[in-house]
Amino acid sequence: MAKKKPAPVKAKKKTEGYIAKAPIRRLMKKEGADLVAAEALDKLIDFLEKSAATATKEALKVCKTDKRKRITAADVRNATR
Repeated sequence: MAKKKPAPVKAKKKTEGYIAKAPIRRLMKKEGADLVAAEALDKLIDFLEKSAATATKEALKVCKTDKRKRITAADVRNATR
């Protein structure tokens, strides 16, 4: 009886982020960057996602201390100062 070949190892997919690349690339081009490297785009998106997560956590702390469930624009503004 012939031995079965092991299944090929699949490459791990990079974790999908929440921010799409195309709008960020357009924003960078609008600000004057004619050519944008993919690595630079990834770094900026990573930074933006981390900043948004931090701001959300801070805004959530404010909401919980005020005994509210909804995060408002004022909460985010205070969290990012």
